[in-house]
Amino acid sequence: MGQDFADRHVARWRDHWIDVSFDDEIEAATVRIGKVNRHFKDSARSAATEVGLQPSEYETLHHLMIRDTPGRASPRALAEDLGVSPAGMTGRLDALERAGYLKRTPSPTDRRGIEVEATGAGVAIWRRAMALRGRDEEALLGVLSQGELATLNRLLKKLTTTIESGDQP
Repeated sequence: MGQDFADRHVARWRDHWIDVSFDDEIEAATVRIGKVNRHFKDSARSAATEVGLQPSEYETLHHLMIRDTPGRASPRALAEDLGVSPAGMTGRLDALERAGYLKRTPSPTDRRGIEVEATGAGVAIWRRAMALRGRDEEALLGVLSQGELATLNRLLKKLTTTIESGDQP
């Protein structure tokens, strides 16, 4: 296997920043994880664009569809999931509603509240984007054997559970 971006990055750091102490392996892993993350984000953005959605519209539909209540949520819950302001969420929901991908309905539990619900068209366009995104994810991760993929998942899970537990230094 030849050199990759992370190898060249580490070599540049080592050659040009001799007064900065760092671990080559940690730096290379960090750079590689970032590169894979960017690849998956670009893939999601490309899938959204290919089906005619803005990336933020796809992201909103995606978060709406992967909930414990698939396809249904309060605008506030979606805004919290996505880390956007209530005003930003209103803009996203307005655009998706105009396109026919979701509808606003009265909340069944709070007579003052509303919920948003994916329409058949919203579910269909989300599934089309997911299929494109899944194709790209499978193509990239398909270069790994089943054993390698299991090892990667075990190692990544070790990192994510550390982050989620708050135990990292």
